[in-house]
Amino acid sequence: MSSTLSRKIDKLVDYGIATGLIPECEISYTVNRLLDCFKEDTYEPEAGGKNAAEEKDPPADGAKRRTPNLEPILKDLLNEAQARGIIDGGPASRDLFDTRLMDCLTPRPAQVQSSFWKLYDVSPMAATTWYYHFSQDTDYIRRYRIKKDLKWKSDSPYGRLDITINLSKPEKDPKAIAAAGRASAGDARWPKCLLCMENEGYAGRLDHPARQNHRIIPLTLGGQPWALQYSPYVYYNEHCIVLNKKHTPMKIDRGTFVRLFDFVRTFPRYFVGSNADLPIVGGSILSHDHFQGGGYEFPMARAKSVKSFTIPGYEGVEASILNWPMSVIRIAGKDTYRLVELADHILGAWRGYSDEDAFILAQTDGTSHNTITPIARKRDDRYELDLVLRNNITTAEHPLGVYHPHSQWHHIKKENIGLIEVMGLAVLPARLKDEMEAVKEAVLSGGDLRGSSATAAHADWVEEWLPRHPECSETTIDGILKEEIGAVFTHVLEDAGVFKLDAAGQAAFDRFCRTL
Repeated sequence: MSSTLSRKIDKLVDYGIATGLIPECEISYTVNRLLDCFKEDTYEPEAGGKNAAEEKDPPADGAKRRTPNLEPILKDLLNEAQARGIIDGGPASRDLFDTRLMDCLTPRPAQVQSSFWKLYDVSPMAATTWYYHFSQDTDYIRRYRIKKDLKWKSDSPYGRLDITINLSKPEKDPKAIAAAGRASAGDARWPKCLLCMENEGYAGRLDHPARQNHRIIPLTLGGQPWALQYSPYVYYNEHCIVLNKKHTPMKIDRGTFVRLFDFVRTFPRYFVGSNADLPIVGGSILSHDHFQGGGYEFPMARAKSVKSFTIPGYEGVEASILNWPMSVIRIAGKDTYRLVELADHILGAWRGYSDEDAFILAQTDGTSHNTITPIARKRDDRYELDLVLRNNITTAEHPLGVYHPHSQWHHIKKENIGLIEVMGLAVLPARLKDEMEAVKEAVLSGGDLRGSSATAAHADWVEEWLPRHPECSETTIDGILKEEIGAVFTHVLEDAGVFKLDAAGQAAFDRFCRTL
């Protein structure tokens, strides 16, 4: 059995050499660390006394070494660990163990930070490109899972929207998100949440993912210690997370705008934005202040202005309302200080703004409802800041939020409309993959949609759109389902908009803008 394990270890070591995670001089060190994971004290080199990685012919000058496929290598090692009784074979147990294996190949944090900043001296793009690929090579970003996500584009009155069914992250309930946001920052949990810098190197547990292969890049934003990492779920290209070193709750204030622009100046090809800081309209983690960014142009970034206006005292800054289902004020200019000052002015005005005719209430019973989702980017030699107006008021009719996906859309999207959705990318739950297959089968066979737990929640929706698609057939139904899911996402964004796009809603939006 030790000979079989030796060959499996050789393949992982060879992967480490091919990706540059380990140098040739660390082969024996890496083999020994991997043997320790398996509680094995014997190793059988192949003929000649060298392991498989050492026997590989070096690539020709200028040629790139072919990278072995990591998924089957780890699968073989996980099966070996299960056969030896080291793990129980459950998904969580396997994820914890394969992360431990990858830690044997992953350089220490100081080495990673040194490599990053040396490349940054070449260019910010060189540093982030290397770091992104490094995060995939270490299996912190699991390429083989991400590529299974379903993605497509969907036309809407506001331009093409992005839709993805994410198969690598569980759906979250809005009430659970709010409860997590209220959790005490002073308890003894370690790490306190999934975003804390203390996750770097953490071995994990069954209810918390292992992060031994995770490496973080420290930053200074607004004079405070923050850090850069990539999201393990990669909803879009180079999806990064920018996090406060301190475990402190989300808060949108003037300092937020300063830090957003500090980040964009440091990495000018990346956008960066913050989730709102209130339940319902905030992101999935409210307990730790953080941003999200990356090298992707979202549909909202392409939205056109429908109305420009000037705010007294800020005549040098362009301000406009966007043609977007959510209520967005875009401010733009070359002077980020002036943009920060204006953003703070708009935030302060919105925090205290009420308009009962438009059902905008700044607070009820002492609970504040208004906040902002801000997004910063650099376009050519100018900076832009999109300020998305949010309100989290609830009613008996809409207990999860008036400006939240309404109940008729919960079969598709129930989660909070956070930063990513605000910008036009739907992150839909993995359950939809199987449920849409069941809907497809029922529609084509004339089955009873209400008679199956997989399709019952979708029955009203299907019965609404099916008469509009007489062309529905085995060859067209996949496209129709994608089109109709995209339409639901459009409705979801419209629900989340505080000022609707009808005449009354735009008149109400104008009333707020005049207060500025």
